[in-house]
Amino acid sequence: MPIRLKPLSAALLAACAGGAFASAAHAADSDTQLQEVVVQGGSAPGLPKELPAVTEAVTRQQMADSINVINTEDALKYLPSIQIRKRFIGDSNGIVASRSSGTLVSARSLVYADDLLLSNLLGNSYSYPPRWGMVTPEEIERVDVIYGPFSALYPGNAMGAVINMTTRMPDQFEAHAKAQAFDQHFKLYGTDESYSGKQFSAALGNRAGALSWWFNANHLDSRGQPMTFLTQPLSAKAAAAGDRQVNGAQTDLDPSGAARTILGATGIAHTIQDQAKLKLAYDISPTLAASYTLGLWQGDNTTNVASYLRDAAGNPVYSGKVNFGGRQYTLKDTDFNPGSSEQQHWMHGLALGSHSGGTWDWQALASLYDYSRDLARAPTTALPAAANGGPGTLTDMGGTGWRTLDLRGTWRPNPAHEANFGYHFDHYQLDTQISSTASWTSGPALSRTSAFAGKTETQALYAQDAWRFAKDWKATLGGRWENWQAFDGAVSNATSTLPFAARNETFFSPKLALSFQPAAAWSLRASLAQAYRMPSVAELYQGSISNNAIVKNDPNLKPEQAWSGELTAERELGNGLLRISYFQENASDALYSQTNLATNVTNIQNIDRIRTRGLELAYQGTDVGLRGLDLAGSITYADSVITQNDANPATVGKRQPRVPDWRATVSATYRQNPQLSYALAGRYSGRQYNTLDNSDGNADTYGGVSKFFVLDLRLRYKVDRQWSAAVGIDNLTNQQYYVAHPYPQRTLSAELKYDF
Repeated sequence: MPIRLKPLSAALLAACAGGAFASAAHAADSDTQLQEVVVQGGSAPGLPKELPAVTEAVTRQQMADSINVINTEDALKYLPSIQIRKRFIGDSNGIVASRSSGTLVSARSLVYADDLLLSNLLGNSYSYPPRWGMVTPEEIERVDVIYGPFSALYPGNAMGAVINMTTRMPDQFEAHAKAQAFDQHFKLYGTDESYSGKQFSAALGNRAGALSWWFNANHLDSRGQPMTFLTQPLSAKAAAAGDRQVNGAQTDLDPSGAARTILGATGIAHTIQDQAKLKLAYDISPTLAASYTLGLWQGDNTTNVASYLRDAAGNPVYSGKVNFGGRQYTLKDTDFNPGSSEQQHWMHGLALGSHSGGTWDWQALASLYDYSRDLARAPTTALPAAANGGPGTLTDMGGTGWRTLDLRGTWRPNPAHEANFGYHFDHYQLDTQISSTASWTSGPALSRTSAFAGKTETQALYAQDAWRFAKDWKATLGGRWENWQAFDGAVSNATSTLPFAARNETFFSPKLALSFQPAAAWSLRASLAQAYRMPSVAELYQGSISNNAIVKNDPNLKPEQAWSGELTAERELGNGLLRISYFQENASDALYSQTNLATNVTNIQNIDRIRTRGLELAYQGTDVGLRGLDLAGSITYADSVITQNDANPATVGKRQPRVPDWRATVSATYRQNPQLSYALAGRYSGRQYNTLDNSDGNADTYGGVSKFFVLDLRLRYKVDRQWSAAVGIDNLTNQQYYVAHPYPQRTLSAELKYDF
């Protein structure tokens, strides 16, 4: 049975009770307001030194004053060119989008917490998001973002961005507790409901000599708005005499502009998530430290449905042939399909390293992420009978997971050189079995209906040298060699299992950057890099068997390859920083699901070439025109176009899915005094598409991908040194917008926090 954390969370709560967004800014050590300091030409805490790429950051103090943070990924929502596809509070499918990658390709970004990998690189879709839930907002010291694959220290998944969250360790005894509540009223089609939730978190930490420890627990209970709707094209078939007369359906136009009928709401999620984490750190010597992290995340989720159809007696209708407006519609037994899932995931991390700052430093880091329990259930019979159980399907991913090992060294032979080098290993294992069950609500697996399995491994060697070869000049030269293997792949149906041949391939990715500082306030940099993103286990091996042959997958997929370039100029303004960057990515063999027109097969395929280029302007400043007023903003233009696709030529010249033409953020935080702060922030996303051929021209509807401008408000008041309270509104103007699914409408939140 899953371990329940609610009693533990409650006990800790009881015990505890007894902006601007700076580019490379120092973290605040407490909620006391500290002046932000801009770091030029070096690294920020939590990042490797001498990075040849643009970085942006948000600190713990900025999160407290300026952002309505409920889930961890909220911390990033005003950073330049970064968008997290968070569909509702507690959404576990929050994919990262960046300059050149949209929210359909989860494997084109990397997310770490204290250098422990949280990105789920088993697949490349909404089903494989980063494991944000393994980090709570309260433990974050700062979040840093690195744009592009310009550092040899990271694999090719950095094509989009690298996100590293640095968490806190205490210097003395600490106790924290926070309670949050939130609510949105959602109105769309036949749904007119309020969806609310609550979250409780608590943490304890201390340092005793060389040993420091931190323990936190978190409990989230959230109800989200409908994620999907049951739709059918507007029927051209006249109703028959025996069809059940219904009313309540809605009509509109689908993303391609065709008329359709909306029969009900589905995917109405109720999620209960619990998280606990223990972190231990020990200073073996003044320059040598070890740490261990143990994390547990578990989720219990139910997905409900709501039919809009009512018969003459007012009863909901879920299946069969119905007469709506004189037209016939047929509902399958599984059209209104509820579901549930149970998940229990464990994470282990062990690190040992030196931090002398002298000639040599080194680090060894190992991590393990384990799906110890991961079950999803759904009925195969129609409601209302299915509400009480009955036959169904059971999907079991237990045993899936990944492990990593990193050995890193830093050599500083003289002030002109700082070299980083290392070895990386990762192993991914996917094990998915779908079975029948006599009771979809709680029954065990009976007979297998299908299964997918496979493994990949990567070993890499890398080196990178930052060479200050002349006054005001620096060259960063690097390369990454990778050996990638895919093996033990197999796909099964009810009676047969067919294996895939193993693969073993090697790649090399060069990196180059040149920096020049013509004046004290100016910094210029040009960067160029090649990167390979290896196919994931799911992309290679999730298929099916027909006539004793494997169909609908391609185990011979090529890795994605990209040449990325960037030109950046930064201007120090005294109380702020202004940056402009030109970026371009020439990607080949990009991995997307599409239909090959020559074979009429739809599966994940390599698209020959995609070109993305654009400009990004970012600004942040403190005390701008008024003491206590911090401003930040960014605007990004991206032209991302498919330039060659031999399998589907109709997509050539079309925009890459989910990469908008314009993005912008703006944030103003006013600290009236040390106790009271106000924040107003906005997010804009321009035109984008959900399909490779850009046929979804009707964007502002369910299934479309809207452009949007959303305003958020936050007010925070520190009652005294221990107590603080905040209220917030996300989507102040109640904009209705979509990323295929509907985004949240106006959401109110309130929080009360205690810090000792």
